[in-house]
Amino acid sequence: MTLDHKNPVLRVVPGPSDINANGHIFGGWILSQMDIAAGIIASRRAGGSVATIAIDKMEFIQPIHLRDLISVYAEVERVGRTSMAIRIEVIATRDRGATHLKVTEGLFTFVALDEQHRPRPVDPA
Repeated sequence: MTLDHKNPVLRVVPGPSDINANGHIFGGWILSQMDIAAGIIASRRAGGSVATIAIDKMEFIQPIHLRDLISVYAEVERVGRTSMAIRIEVIATRDRGATHLKVTEGLFTFVALDEQHRPRPVDPA
């Protein structure tokens, strides 16, 4: 599935502290950016608090470089009784905007939470 790349949930540029031993951006950094973006979409859809409960699929496709502009796109793929699956794609823009590459993608699952931080139903509409 290819997401609509018109409205990223997040746009960020990694910094020097985000580099791993190979000179690329640390995978944990991009994972956290993906979780933040997916959490925003899940919270909007659930109309309240949510928590990440699973990363069903995560694939690193291309390395992320220090000066890349990272755009994180996310959308609700499916809704269950208390959970939602959020599809995420990350596009790196480099070479002063001349190159756009899908660098990673994933499917994150969130559960809607009530005031006591227990699962609650998500409106199916």
